[in-house]
Amino acid sequence: MVKNHRRTTVVLDRKDREFLEGLIRSGKETGIKPFIEKMLDIYRNMAIHDWRYPGECYVGASRVAFINQESISVLTEMIPPGKRGEAGRKLGEVHKTALLTGFGVDSGKEESWDEVFRRLSVLGYGEINRRDNILVLKNPIFGDVAMLIGFLETLLGRPMTAKTTVSPVVVEVGRASDSG
Repeated sequence: MVKNHRRTTVVLDRKDREFLEGLIRSGKETGIKPFIEKMLDIYRNMAIHDWRYPGECYVGASRVAFINQESISVLTEMIPPGKRGEAGRKLGEVHKTALLTGFGVDSGKEESWDEVFRRLSVLGYGEINRRDNILVLKNPIFGDVAMLIGFLETLLGRPMTAKTTVSPVVVEVGRASDSG
């Protein structure tokens, strides 16, 4: 018998139950327990206990808006190509500060990177996998590689070199001493 686990019964109204069953039938969710665990993970990581429903959600001290990737692409296209790396660096600085002040996560410390990548994934920035000095970014939120590299360099405090320009984007991470 598993210790420290308690069974909890959740009574859903018919509409919510049918919605959840539809997600399971369509293969979007594997079951009720994994769905609830995912929602709890999102709740914890997005700090949506600070959510002033509807419409205001905060991650740490930063207000977050749900925006589709197409809107980010439109905004990116408005930035001259030669300025996109700089825009990415500024976004990286904002996110670095939010992680540190809101969650105590220092994204410049390599031992914090797994936590940084997990939080970025939950927030919709894409999935980041690391193998030694290589990052593989699946579905990155930024379609422009210069903006993506600027963001990551500032966020992680390391120089980066893109090895590919389409998803999955492969990025080589330089040594800490190469950054300055």
